[in-house]
Amino acid sequence: MATVDERETPWRIHGMSVEGYRHRRQGLPCQDACAFAASPSVAVLAVADGAGSRPRSEEGSRLAVELAAEHFARRAAAAADCHPGEAVHELLEDAFHDVSKVFLDRTGAEAADFATTLTVVVLTQGWLGHLTVGDGFVVLRAGAEDGERQFHLLPQAMAVSEYSNETVFLTSPDAARWVHTDCVSDEGIDGVLLSTDGLVQAALNRAGGGTPSPNVSFVDAVFRSLDAPGPVTDSAHEGLATLLRSDRLTALNADDKTLLRAVLKARP
Repeated sequence: MATVDERETPWRIHGMSVEGYRHRRQGLPCQDACAFAASPSVAVLAVADGAGSRPRSEEGSRLAVELAAEHFARRAAAAADCHPGEAVHELLEDAFHDVSKVFLDRTGAEAADFATTLTVVVLTQGWLGHLTVGDGFVVLRAGAEDGERQFHLLPQAMAVSEYSNETVFLTSPDAARWVHTDCVSDEGIDGVLLSTDGLVQAALNRAGGGTPSPNVSFVDAVFRSLDAPGPVTDSAHEGLATLLRSDRLTALNADDKTLLRAVLKARP
């Protein structure tokens, strides 16, 4: 996880990955990872979920988020005059190509052993870019109705097929085919949450098996806990760890859990 001087970015960023109950019981490490990079003009948030069936997926998820933070930030910073629209989609796809190439170069012939999903958000002053391959998800906090904050789930990547639960990984031979990108231009966005699928049941609702939507009580609490001015405190860090390891969330899903969030600091 990167560290950022609070003076360098308009966003307060915090998150972590924790091992799920199954991995704690088996003495295995967490196979999720998250990372971020931030400057005065660009922030990049990334989460990844290593494939549990692959022997080096823990390393794969860490490598994926580190490369994403580096390459998406570089592409966005170099395109300071990029406007919302097709140019953003191209920027995201180019950055994904950079990440994929370096990832595959470093892992070589054993790349499949490092299989991992990847979800990335790029925050700039004019737009938000989102790219995902696999089953991560992103929730935005933006706007209000009747005094109530509004939360929006960004579209997720398509399943491999209508009848399949198979996940696409960064190392999948046709990964680029399944990449999903979004560009959002909304000055009301003041919170962004990224997660791996270990928090799907807690953070999302799927009424009657239909289209999922944010679980307002959960995501609102997660955002509000980061709204307090100033640097993230040790107690806030410990509080998030306790939440992610809680019996309540474990009962919903025993997988590793990652939560990376950013809230816009109050303007002077």
